[in-house]
Amino acid sequence: MEHIISKLRKYEIQIRKAINSRMQGDFHSIFKGSGMEFDGVREYHYGDDVRNIDWNSSAKGHGTFVKTFKEEKEQTVFFLLDVSGSQEIGNPGAQKVDIGKEIAAVLTLSAVKEQNRVGLICFSDQKEKFVKSGKGAKHGYAIIHELYSLKPKSGKTNLSKAIALALEAITKKSVVVMISDFIDNDYEKNLRTIANKHDLVVIHLKDDRETNLPNLGIVPVYDKESRQTVWVNTSSKDFRKKLEKRYSTNKDDLEKFCRKHQINYVEINTKDYYIPQLIKLFKLRNKSMKRD
Repeated sequence: MEHIISKLRKYEIQIRKAINSRMQGDFHSIFKGSGMEFDGVREYHYGDDVRNIDWNSSAKGHGTFVKTFKEEKEQTVFFLLDVSGSQEIGNPGAQKVDIGKEIAAVLTLSAVKEQNRVGLICFSDQKEKFVKSGKGAKHGYAIIHELYSLKPKSGKTNLSKAIALALEAITKKSVVVMISDFIDNDYEKNLRTIANKHDLVVIHLKDDRETNLPNLGIVPVYDKESRQTVWVNTSSKDFRKKLEKRYSTNKDDLEKFCRKHQINYVEINTKDYYIPQLIKLFKLRNKSMKRD
């Protein structure tokens, strides 16, 4: 655990330094969100949104006043992590589930350092672990401990159910970071709902073994979700093409969905050093929030 914490701290510092240097002192937060809180009232000016008129103040007869808002200093960040059987693909220590845990842990350290509240939901086809949001380094390390000590009860996946659980558990507008391989069906409706209610970030995990099987002829393959062994012909061109097409279609559809609904999206391959991709993601988020 000491080695893991040391690695996570190193990555977290790299992210913070890179973003701060690129933003040249204008950087506010990795988790800069869109939450606003009431700040006061001022006199109405032409062009102000009439929906912000404070009718109580205006009714006193001294003019028309509008409410003013400021960005909430404190964000709530929830990590929604897929720990189902399909995540257990890759080299030992670098499987999709391992990379997912690392990313959630690194960003947890960033979030608590910025005085944000952080929570965690791990899921398969059921709720595997729920940690309510809290603040401070002690809480952050408690989340990391839960991540690395978790032993899922189920190997199956149900993204729609997982998102529904998150919608029920996360009552305040939050930054929700969903980390999964998104190998499932019929979850788009709930994904759209959580994106409308919260500030959603999608981190799409991939491993090359899912699409580039070695050419070994007819071999048994164990499905960790169904816990069944099936025989597949890895030499078949049709089989290999179908495998590649299924993944590329899934990726394209998810990416298009995220663009359409203004969801931050990044794909991370287990073989890659993912810190530069996270840096790019959060730089884009910061610039986008500034424009808004």
